[in-house]
Amino acid sequence: MFIIVPLFIVLLLKVGDVWIFANMSWWWIIGAAGAAFVWFEFLERMLGLDKRKDHAHFEKIQKERVKRTFDKTTKRR
Repeated sequence: MFIIVPLFIVLLLKVGDVWIFANMSWWWIIGAAGAAFVWFEFLERMLGLDKRKDHAHFEKIQKERVKRTFDKTTKRR
């Protein structure tokens, strides 16, 4: 995401012919898009960042479910 948002902003500035971006080469935008593609398709998977986010999300849900269950059982006694 840290590559996609600036890439989109620079693309809009390039298409709109704003300031210094009007003279910028399209290769900068293509290169940034290629870097984003490589990051999200290969590097993120190799580093395990995609699975780590999933595991953290499901672990949080599990902890909340366990807490709710134990809160219900302690209130009955």
